[in-house]
Amino acid sequence: MMQKIKTALHEDYLRSLMFGLQDGIVSTTGVVVGISIGVSNKEIVVLAALVAVTVEATSMAAGQYSSEKAVHQKSGKHTDSLFIGALIMFVAYMLGGALPIIPTIVFDQSTARILAIVSAFTGLFIIGYIKGHIVEHKPLRSAVELFIIGSLATAIGVVVGNLLKI
Repeated sequence: MMQKIKTALHEDYLRSLMFGLQDGIVSTTGVVVGISIGVSNKEIVVLAALVAVTVEATSMAAGQYSSEKAVHQKSGKHTDSLFIGALIMFVAYMLGGALPIIPTIVFDQSTARILAIVSAFTGLFIIGYIKGHIVEHKPLRSAVELFIIGSLATAIGVVVGNLLKI
């Protein structure tokens, strides 16, 4: 299966997919956890998370499109579609962002906060591991690396949420 993914996935699309998933998980987990610590109203947390993930996914897709367009214009040697790369970024970001948002919608805030962190860290670990297999470079190291990145971003969200409680 990994071999099929490797051959089917253009390197620019792999970049969009990995960046979108990772950033969607990390950014949204930081937002969800930070806001849920700072605000006691669950509806505000859900609203803020949904607004953040939608705006960020759109912004990331637009950034993906414009930055790749600049590379295409400079080199003229790319075979990937700018639109498909941006779409992959958008969908991947939304999927990654769903990991911490779903527990927030379903459970009470204290349980949701823990489940959001656990699902985000698990998602990052799995995505890192799969990426390591796709690029054939130390899957476990890749998994741990993404896990650490997610931990740091979530910790920042927790600190800010605690400092700025309403």
